[in-house]
Amino acid sequence: MCWVFFCDDEETELGRQQASGSCPYCGGKVQAMDVERKWSFCFLPICYKIKRKYFCTLCARRLELYH
Repeated sequence: MCWVFFCDDEETELGRQQASGSCPYCGGKVQAMDVERKWSFCFLPICYKIKRKYFCTLCARRLELYH
């Protein structure tokens, strides 16, 4: 008998908003996107994480925030 388990990694966009600052590469506007990430194992949810991702609206680069 062979058992097959499915692991699923799913991202859902929750919302977007204008962020302060400008892109260091092209000078375009920066937008913040809130993303919910869900991991599930065999259709059972294991973990939920909400993250904020920053990207440029002009050159579409993903930007990192350093403190």
